[in-house]
Amino acid sequence: MMRISDTVKHLIIINVIFFIGTVTVGGGEAFYEWFALHFPASDGFKPWQIVTHMFMHGSIGHIFFNMFALWMFGSPVEYRLGRNKFLFIYFSAGLGAALFQLAGYYWDYLPAYNQLLEAGFSKEVISDIINFNILEGRQFKGALLQEQIIPYMDEHNISSLLSDSTFKTFFETNVLINNSTMVGASGCIMGILAAFGMMNPNAELMMIFLPIPIKAKYFIPGIIILDVISAVTGQSFFSPSNTAYLAHVGGALVGFFIMWYWKKNQFNQNRWDR
Repeated sequence: MMRISDTVKHLIIINVIFFIGTVTVGGGEAFYEWFALHFPASDGFKPWQIVTHMFMHGSIGHIFFNMFALWMFGSPVEYRLGRNKFLFIYFSAGLGAALFQLAGYYWDYLPAYNQLLEAGFSKEVISDIINFNILEGRQFKGALLQEQIIPYMDEHNISSLLSDSTFKTFFETNVLINNSTMVGASGCIMGILAAFGMMNPNAELMMIFLPIPIKAKYFIPGIIILDVISAVTGQSFFSPSNTAYLAHVGGALVGFFIMWYWKKNQFNQNRWDR
């Protein structure tokens, strides 16, 4: 069994500390509010969340499997590449994962936003309404939006702009904005997994639910393809339905292209195994 590398050990400790804070501070909500990555149009968005969300997890199972994968694949990658290049792949993959997932969210958000602009609402009004709190328990409720939107429209003398269509768009956009919070190190780990696969293409890997050894050069692309299918169809194969599949794809692609570049230039100053 390979000994855990120093950087991987430190990353696991930081992730565990964040998880303990998440479940103990502020009734489980404070850390999400401060450190999870909120949609940029949300009032809850803060710049530091672009990094801190990589250390956040939503459940014991979530953090366990991510940290297990980080130990299993991260240690051999760090021993091979060294601390600096390992961290470069890790955080680059995490950033790439966030960008891919946010791009997917914006794909749904921008048409609705433009529709509201064309209906005559200002950017300020749209921003206010899509950030109304319409969550009761775990359910978004149109009645809560109605209670707030009608007096708001009256106050701003824009009641004539409200219709069934624009109300529905406001509701759906509010749900999208407030249901698009990202947490987890999965994107980072997918980048490390891609790097591991490029360095060890013939290593045999197995999934817990599919205990059949498969070479990394087939296993890892297969996982990425399943994530792409899940992102397009919404069909979950092995992950929970709320998994950020595009984040997985983004992290893996970033890890792959970094390793591809380093391997391509392995005989000059950019060589990947220096």
